[in-house]
Amino acid sequence: MACDLCEADGGKLLWQNGLCRVVSVDEPGLPGFLRVILNRHVREMTDLAERDRAAFMAVVFAVEDHVRRCLEPDKMNLASLGNLTPHLHWHVIPRWRDDRHFPGPVWAPARHDAPVPAARAEACARMAASLAAALGAGVP
Repeated sequence: MACDLCEADGGKLLWQNGLCRVVSVDEPGLPGFLRVILNRHVREMTDLAERDRAAFMAVVFAVEDHVRRCLEPDKMNLASLGNLTPHLHWHVIPRWRDDRHFPGPVWAPARHDAPVPAARAEACARMAASLAAALGAGVP
């Protein structure tokens, strides 16, 4: 069975190490949407050895921290679903009260068509550009 996350990066590659990679997701109206993707095909967190599980989550938490510090969103969403793509990955999604889906989940229909403020889009670009340095300094 083919796996999209085994065959491609899953977004614009921002950083990677031997265990996982962080990609930017091009999701209209949701700037700053990132994914942390395991570099090998594993379906569930409990399929990982405890050491790899801890290292993987350290990256997820470091990404969340970087996004929060750079963007100051109203809320952060972390999600590991994988129902359509059963390859271990986490979604790291900054949320603002004025985003198209708020307060609902990003996968629900949009509640309104709100343009992303230009300053927020620029801040997201700066956040993505500085992510590799932040992870290099702060991930064990």
